[in-house]
Amino acid sequence: RAVNPGSVVLDIGTGTGICALLACQFGARRVFAIEPSDAIQVAREIAAANGYADRIEFIQDLSTNIDLPERADVMVSDLRGILPFLGHHFAAVTDARQRLLVPGGIQIPQQDTLWAAVVSAPELYKTFVAPWDEHNCGFNMRAARKLVLNTWGKGWVAPEQLLTEAKSWAQLDYTAPISPNVNSTINWQVTRPGSAHGVLVWFDTVLVPGVGFSNA
Repeated sequence: RAVNPGSVVLDIGTGTGICALLACQFGARRVFAIEPSDAIQVAREIAAANGYADRIEFIQDLSTNIDLPERADVMVSDLRGILPFLGHHFAAVTDARQRLLVPGGIQIPQQDTLWAAVVSAPELYKTFVAPWDEHNCGFNMRAARKLVLNTWGKGWVAPEQLLTEAKSWAQLDYTAPISPNVNSTINWQVTRPGSAHGVLVWFDTVLVPGVGFSNA
């Protein structure tokens, strides 16, 4: 949908290079693959093994630190992690859109919609608090426990563990300037009895119009 023969593609957070390889497979003339970690060395080997080393230029750095010899027609950025708030995701995407992408160029992804619901998850909750409640060597670890309980982390729950309906609480448009300060107010109606252990958050994404996924 986005990469055409002759396209210049910018892949931010290329990791082991799968998006850069796909861009070449779809006809990209040139790919700039950016990755700050040493995984980029593996990406170089994989690109060579698949015959694309001449079309992919690997740059080990943060995208905010680099300049390109030409702007990209398509920008792919996989910087979100479990949720879109990972690290300097917003700043990196905004900077690259302004400096490294041609005006009107295509961004992947384009939009995220965040959802939230109150959840009853005693076993998942226990994995967070047990180190401070049960395995604390007899010390008072409440200061650390408080921080852990107010920090998001990865977890899986079943739909029947939701105590409320899911509500959308933010929409992130990466094709426009975006602030890292995202806030909203949600009012929930409890739909079944149970003990609330936390707030479950997930996102739906639009990669390009008509193509997307959800980590729900």
